[in-house]
Amino acid sequence: MKPDLLIATNGFKGTWPSIEYGTWLAATLETNITLLGVTENLSPAAIDDHHPLEDVFARAVELFQKNGITYSLEVQNGNAEDIIPHKAKQGDYIIVLGPLGRPQIRRMLTGRSIRHLMEEIEQPILYVPESKLPLKKILICIGGLGYEVTAEHIAMQMAMKSRAEITLLHIVPPMDLNYPTAKTVSAHWQNLAETDTPIGRSLRQALNVAKKDGLTANVKARQGNVVEEIFAEVKEGNYDLLCMGSMYSSNALRQLYAPNVTAELAEGGFCPVLSARYKRE
Repeated sequence: MKPDLLIATNGFKGTWPSIEYGTWLAATLETNITLLGVTENLSPAAIDDHHPLEDVFARAVELFQKNGITYSLEVQNGNAEDIIPHKAKQGDYIIVLGPLGRPQIRRMLTGRSIRHLMEEIEQPILYVPESKLPLKKILICIGGLGYEVTAEHIAMQMAMKSRAEITLLHIVPPMDLNYPTAKTVSAHWQNLAETDTPIGRSLRQALNVAKKDGLTANVKARQGNVVEEIFAEVKEGNYDLLCMGSMYSSNALRQLYAPNVTAELAEGGFCPVLSARYKRE
């Protein structure tokens, strides 16, 4: 059974790209949409005032109908960082989010909303700071222990429908540990897919799946700081979608897929970011 899309908005204009992208994705994957509107800081005196959600919902409904999407609408009052995770737990969703437009002072005091949401939401999250369509190039970060497969699986579906090109990327961070696998990875980082290491096997497996599905796929490796190198690859390759695993998959991947790392990449705003926790079938 295909997961539905849960698209959340608080009426901030920066969430509109996520609605556009979610509409495209629902049409591509042939699934349904639940549009969740969160009314925040609504005082009784303002109950009859025009709320930004009204305009967003009107535009969204028009877009859904134009694309033949089956949809439902829901409005809840409260704090978006609390409402969205609570709603996410009620169904099998891919959560589609955009920037919530928080003031800078709030971000300084409490941190970015996307960091909190990534910690609280167990389902895959597609964060869309801007809608980069059509989807032509996808970058999938491979960690080496197979815990990125949930994000990879969704990305492969998207690639098959849009015939997008896939690049499988592994970052080799600075290594202080002196053990055989680390030494092999460090020595052969430019041809990791040919090595008999966990990352080599993961890269070959993902490459074989992509090619079996008739997709154009290639492998890349970079050496250095994880965040900096992924940023550099995204910018140099002009990718339309970045896919990553999650730290909640395994503590061993903490340095590569911790939510603050994924959030940093999402906050960069270069392209949509798909993050998903590993789920053993």
